[in-house]
Amino acid sequence: MTEYGRGPGPEPWHPQDPVYGDGGWEGQQAQHGHQPAYGGLPQQHPQQAQHGDWTQGQQPPYDQQQYPYYDEQGHQHYDRQYAGQDQQYAAHTPQQYHHQGGWDATGSHGHVPYAADPGDPYGQQPTAYGAEQPDLYGTEDAYPPPVPPGRRRPEPEPEPVPGAEPELRPEAGGDEHPFFAGGGADEDADDEAESRSGRGERRGKKPVKGKKRRTGCACMVVVLVFGGGLGTVGYFGWKFYQNRFAPAPDYAGDGTGETVTVEIPSGAGGWDIGRRLKAAGVVKSAEAFVHAQGQNSKGSQIEAGAYVLKKEMSAASAVALMLDPKSKSNVLVTPGERNSGVYQAIDKQLGLASGTTGKVARKQYKSLGMPGWAQNTSTMKDPLEGFLFPGTYPAAKGMKPDAILKQMVSQAKQKYAAYGLPSKAQALGLKNPFELVTVASLVQAEGKTHDDFRKMAEVVYNRLKPTNTETNQLLQFDSTYNYLKGASNIHISEREINSNTNPYNTYTHKGLPPGPIGNPGEDALRATLNPTHDGWIYFVATDGTNNTEFAKTYAEFQRLKEKFNASSGN
Repeated sequence: MTEYGRGPGPEPWHPQDPVYGDGGWEGQQAQHGHQPAYGGLPQQHPQQAQHGDWTQGQQPPYDQQQYPYYDEQGHQHYDRQYAGQDQQYAAHTPQQYHHQGGWDATGSHGHVPYAADPGDPYGQQPTAYGAEQPDLYGTEDAYPPPVPPGRRRPEPEPEPVPGAEPELRPEAGGDEHPFFAGGGADEDADDEAESRSGRGERRGKKPVKGKKRRTGCACMVVVLVFGGGLGTVGYFGWKFYQNRFAPAPDYAGDGTGETVTVEIPSGAGGWDIGRRLKAAGVVKSAEAFVHAQGQNSKGSQIEAGAYVLKKEMSAASAVALMLDPKSKSNVLVTPGERNSGVYQAIDKQLGLASGTTGKVARKQYKSLGMPGWAQNTSTMKDPLEGFLFPGTYPAAKGMKPDAILKQMVSQAKQKYAAYGLPSKAQALGLKNPFELVTVASLVQAEGKTHDDFRKMAEVVYNRLKPTNTETNQLLQFDSTYNYLKGASNIHISEREINSNTNPYNTYTHKGLPPGPIGNPGEDALRATLNPTHDGWIYFVATDGTNNTEFAKTYAEFQRLKEKFNASSGN
């Protein structure tokens, strides 16, 4: 095989050359003066060898020179380079040579180093970037072209510096994961940079000191994570079994001799009731109570209120006792009931001396949560009148009167706000919502049936009008006089009534009384807000009890009065 620049004549480039790929050196353009670096031309040009001997000023042949290279273990070898056409170009020096005057007689040569372009390993060479250059493959000045970066042999690693600490590396044959070996993000970045540059060394990087292995810590983290996960799964599995299959914890029997009062608020469901009973020591678990309530056909009929129960009862016994009215300890406020009757009921239920709750109401009424528009004048008998809203309230021994009164006032405040009393009072010709509550208490006291309430409300509004010439703005209600006297007498003489000048006597005082005369219920309250408009101004309970009849003129009223006298024996 003929050497480059020596031989009898031209010889085609070998297509299997491992350095230049399939079809010859990429980018060489033998017939043109312009040559791009690794341009990858589609056609291949055979290289022409030149006859002649090496002369002064030209490079000597490379068939006798040996260049070192290193294998993967770092051992040094020598190989002849450029011995023929089929020889692989295995080494390339980063030093770029510039031909200035060629070789001299002694074999030495002059060269000027060029600054390297970081993005171009062959920067500032005449052969790069399509610079003008001669075709050296057919001449005696042939010079081995640079080897592409991807095909270079790895350069030898630097010899260890005496006295420097060696870089820690995994032992031979080790396949340890970087998480356990302590590899960090910086090392990964260095390795990636070295992989891109094709170099096996870390230039300018100081040896790493004191790498700490994290094997024990990592294993502990793994154990804790998996252990915690297994424990969580086991706990919820046990709870699932308990909820689905195991019976709920429960007591047996009807309980001990010790009693306890449990308050059940309005709207409470089975789970809420069960939790309250468990907190009071009545049942062992809320689950058991809910199950027992579901098993009882009347379990859903348990109402709000205070219950006197025994401790440590079975859930079934607790449900049965709560359905018994005897277990309840409540105070019931009926529609139209006066505060004096409510006070007596609270005293009785709490086991207090008569009059105790009344005294608390008079002293503490300001702290019971009254609405801001409520009034208290010197002529009023009770500032809480009309604000103990009808309903059932828990009241058992051990409770305080003010706590029970607060519940009643709170309920009245919520109801009055829900019906919009402040905004509707003026629309009905009243000064404020306090007067609206007063009208509702009159409607509740004088009306006997649900159908009476709207007509009764119209009677009140018509008599309050300044244009009223029938009664001259006098209400003339027996109920207001009875409230003053603390009685419920329907047979009152005209002489008695006309002789009393108290503001609650609407026979002698025009307009509304100083305040409500009872606690109106929702029916009377709705009727007060929506009266009829038929012209009613008179009414008479013709049977003395339930049958109330209405009239628009004084003549009609006289006929109704005669009917009442006939039925009552007057």
